[in-house]
Amino acid sequence: MTVTESVRSALEQDKVESHLNPVGSFDVADHPVPTGREEIWRFTPLKRLKGLHADAEFMPSATSCTWNTPAGVHIEGVSGEEARTLRGISGLVPNTRHAARILAEVPATLLIDVPADTEVSEPVVVDLHGEDVAVTEAGHVAMRFGAHSKAIVVLNHTGSSTVAAVVEIVVGDGADVTVVSIQDWADDAVHLAHHQALVGRDATYKHAAISFGGDLVRMDANVTYDGPGGSAELLGLYFADAGQHIEHRIFADHNAPHTKSNAIYKGALQGDKAHTVWVGNVLIRKVAEGIETYEENRNLVLTDGCRADSIPNLEIETGEIEGAGHASATARFDDEQLFYLQSRGISEKEAQRLVVHGFFNDLIRKVGVPSIEERLLSTVEAELAKNVLKELF
Repeated sequence: MTVTESVRSALEQDKVESHLNPVGSFDVADHPVPTGREEIWRFTPLKRLKGLHADAEFMPSATSCTWNTPAGVHIEGVSGEEARTLRGISGLVPNTRHAARILAEVPATLLIDVPADTEVSEPVVVDLHGEDVAVTEAGHVAMRFGAHSKAIVVLNHTGSSTVAAVVEIVVGDGADVTVVSIQDWADDAVHLAHHQALVGRDATYKHAAISFGGDLVRMDANVTYDGPGGSAELLGLYFADAGQHIEHRIFADHNAPHTKSNAIYKGALQGDKAHTVWVGNVLIRKVAEGIETYEENRNLVLTDGCRADSIPNLEIETGEIEGAGHASATARFDDEQLFYLQSRGISEKEAQRLVVHGFFNDLIRKVGVPSIEERLLSTVEAELAKNVLKELF
């Protein structure tokens, strides 16, 4: 029995369904075009998706794709039967129309392969640069990490694009894997993405979703387990400016005992009609005894006219667990923090700058990739310069 078959078999035996992650199907016809009234679509401004959620043509790609290839890593674009065998390797059964269409219609897959017992010495960086926002396109990425391997993969999105994507990640038993997805698009870009990971026995998986650019970004980051002892850390950082819609959704499906998940997402908003959405969901199935899970979302509202929606969810089917909890908070600047800094001769704007950096710094350090950490600190500074700190620059 293959990994994918074993996961599907386990899910068939345990028919618990999540109201935020309905039963999936590979048949596109089983997925009606969303109207916006569905629970999983009610926050998303569908008109701004340019048909990616519905039936927009997947045109020939206008996005360039380049990468480095550290020793021990194999990366290639595959098509035909080989590409078809990679569809659903993470156990993904699509529960959205766009994901089902991608698996059915996109002719090629970018395959990233790290063999068992391989420790990759530097991050694998895949640069995807959009050249034409008028081109609606789609892509599929498959990552396979062998047992006891160790690697970091960074997906770096820049430029102007209208793209839907499915990224599948298989983390072998005992492997240690970090996947970072950076959405640093131009202001007109649209990005609709689904990331699905299958975490093996005693494996460690970290996923970091970082969104700054784009007109609309919506990303699902999901994880299931292929054996006991697996651990998943889901991190997110986002900064929305005037008019931007940034939406992050996570789903940790504890379908094996003694597994762990920990989600921490932090966001900041500034400018009129900046809108962020975070929806967290953890499903603890009856078989998942002895699991630990926690999800947290914090939002910092920097100016008037912003909106942050934050919805953590826990669905628990067994009481035999180590722990489960969640936290959510949305607030403006802490007056006591600002007063403390200003009382020591720091200007109001500079005090605000320091508070924002302090808000993000611990999360940035958790990403664990030094070159990205420095980039993120600089990007936060650039975002602040657009609005909150205009008078300082």
